[in-house]
Order: sequence, then C-alpha cells, then structure tokens
Amino acid sequence: MPLSVTTPAVPQTSTALSPTKRFNFPGWMREPLFHFVVLGFLLFAVDQFIVGRADDPRTIIVSADIDNEAKQIFKAARGHEPNPDELESLRRVWLDNEVLYREGLAQQVDKGDSAIRERVIFKQLSVIDANVKLPNVSDKILRDWFEANRVKYDVPVRYDFQEAVLSGDTSEAAVRAFVAALNAGTPGDAKAGLRIFKGRPHSNLVQSYGADFTKALEASPIGEWRVLKASDGWHAMQLVSIAAAQPADYAALRGAVMQDWRDAMAAEQRSAAVRALAKKYKVKYEESRAVKAESAEQ
Repeated sequence: MPLSVTTPAVPQTSTALSPTKRFNFPGWMREPLFHFVVLGFLLFAVDQFIVGRADDPRTIIVSADIDNEAKQIFKAARGHEPNPDELESLRRVWLDNEVLYREGLAQQVDKGDSAIRERVIFKQLSVIDANVKLPNVSDKILRDWFEANRVKYDVPVRYDFQEAVLSGDTSEAAVRAFVAALNAGTPGDAKAGLRIFKGRPHSNLVQSYGADFTKALEASPIGEWRVLKASDGWHAMQLVSIAAAQPADYAALRGAVMQDWRDAMAAEQRSAAVRALAKKYKVKYEESRAVKAESAEQ
C-alpha cells in the first residue's frame, strides 16, 4: 500500500512587520511592497476603466467591481468570504497600489512602461524606498522589539501524527470499524494509504483540519488510533509524538532580529509615506451590487 511522508509546513511570516495604530491589518497586508507582490498582480486584472477612474485625477473611486474581485481572490485563497475587516484590508491594498500608480505617472516614472501598471507602481515604490532613513537602535530597543515579536522566533509545540486513509466507504461506521481493527494490530496501510505528518504546529493543524479536530487530536493518547471528524468527513488518526515548545534565545538570534527590525522600520516608513500621498486624493466607495439590490427591493 502507498506510504507518503508529508514534510512540515513552514508557518508564513513576514520579514516586514509594520505595526500600525490606524488599522490592525494582518502582517502580509501592512506593507506596500508586499501589497504589490502578494495581491497586486491579481487586483491589476480588473480593467482599469472599470475600477473607477474619475475625470478628476485627484479622485479615486473604489468601485463595486474592485470589492467583487477582492472577495473572489480572498475566497479562492482562504475558502470563505472576507469579513468586513478583511474586506477593508483588501481595499487598502488596492488603494495603496492605486496611489503609487498615480504618483508614478505624475512623476513620469512610467517612461518606457506606460502600458505596464505593475512596473510603474514598483518604480514609484522604489522612489519612496530611496528616502527611507532608519533610526539608530540600541540593544535595549532591539531586545524590547524582540520580546514584542517573540511569537515569530519561538518554536511552537509540534505534533507528529499519522492518518490511515480508507478507500471506498468513509462513513463514520466504516472508519470506526477500521480504527478498532487498527488498535487491535492491523497495519495502518492495510486498507488504503498511510500518511505520515512530521512537526506540524497547532496553527497548521487548525488550518488543515479545523479547530475542533485539532483539539481532539492534541488530546488523544499517544500511539492510539482515534476516530476524528473534520470539515471534510471522518478520519482515522494516531498521535505519534509531541515536541515541546522552545523559547527563542535573543543572543543567538540577535543578527536576524536586527535585520527584521530594519525591515519593519523601513516598512513602517514606506507605509506612512504612501498614506501621506493618499491624503492628496479624494476616495469614494461605491456600494456593492448586492447592497444596491437589497436597497432597491426595500
């Protein structure tokens, strides 16, 4: 029977954390350069005339088409519709890029690239980046920043586990019968494939299987097969081992912490510069088609 080993997923972290008091955005949404790299090229797919060019060059219209496109992109990536805060974050991504694009055109950085929006934005961001001046940093400031961002450096509790995958009938009754056989000594790959997972952190389990499933697996006795329910159905799972969390050592990581701090400060300055440019524009938000339809029915 097939045997597959799945390597641990590396938690996604951003080297450019830019804490902001105005918005509590996820790390990947806070920094304009990441805006360009992560979501920008997807949002650029919306026709630039449809997204809301106004006759007034100082007016930016965030149209219903932008909201709809952002929702589709988010749902494809996350599997669910964005909540109001997440939608506002996505709007901020598009708005930052639109401001950079218009400023780039105003400063004529589009020469030779007039038809390539992404390059105009990147060039304008490079102009902003050239003016970034990092403040002096003491060991105390660096250590305090390390403590505030310790979750990025600490090694979390990690779990090794196995899943015996049934072929054919995967109903609760079938999985329970299979688990009883497994605990009686039947090999895990007897009726299908055996999947082996190494070093998975709690966050990865939740993302893959759901919170209730994760809680049940983590509470399972080591070495015992259990029947656990996830969003996609019933699973035969065995918790193999648990590796304790390991707190990070500042002294050993000081060089990496210094680089991360520099990235964070630069990201914060770039974000502030884009926000300052955005003040030159009047931003208008169109109602989504769903809201308009609902209003019309009422």
